[in-house]
Amino acid sequence: MILLALDEACAAGARLSRCTREIGIDARTVQRWRARNVGDDMRHGPKTEPHNKLSEAERRKIVEVATSAEFRDLSPKQMVPKLADSGAYLASESTIYRVLSATDLLQHRGRGKPREAREVNEFQITRSNQVWSWDITYLRTSDRGRFYYLYLFLDVWSRKAVAAEVYEVECGELAKELWTRGITSERADPRIPDRSPSYLR
Repeated sequence: MILLALDEACAAGARLSRCTREIGIDARTVQRWRARNVGDDMRHGPKTEPHNKLSEAERRKIVEVATSAEFRDLSPKQMVPKLADSGAYLASESTIYRVLSATDLLQHRGRGKPREAREVNEFQITRSNQVWSWDITYLRTSDRGRFYYLYLFLDVWSRKAVAAEVYEVECGELAKELWTRGITSERADPRIPDRSPSYLR
């Protein structure tokens, strides 16, 4: 795969030395592979294991601590500093994540509800005034803690601001009035499904 990709890049005008530098090998290495006609990438990775690789006993200890009553409701991000406070060190936060993931223990833990997949509304837009998006943005003032509120309705198809106004308060009735003005100015009849925009926020 690597030699094939290099051939395609060079055929497109790229220099071999630049291509090999991008993928982290030397151009002479590629020349040796081609001279020996051995096929593709001959790299086999390191011949020895890392000296700091966790042993099976250390992995079992991480799982044992993570599933204990004291830590079973905590994430690795919370576990590591709590262990350090007691003078203990098992592994880094990322290593604990990897061990728990490998043992299928990286699931929701704790009293809170797990995340739920929410249904996403999808719209097929082919013209203006089919889908509008709206929001309220805080605008700072010179007075500390005081804001104005920008109400904005945006046509998703054309990106046109169909209605916009700045108010001193955040209010649903004001948003409804602005929406009505936008409907009028854009001549979109909300009673006709084909001419009535849908709305996102």
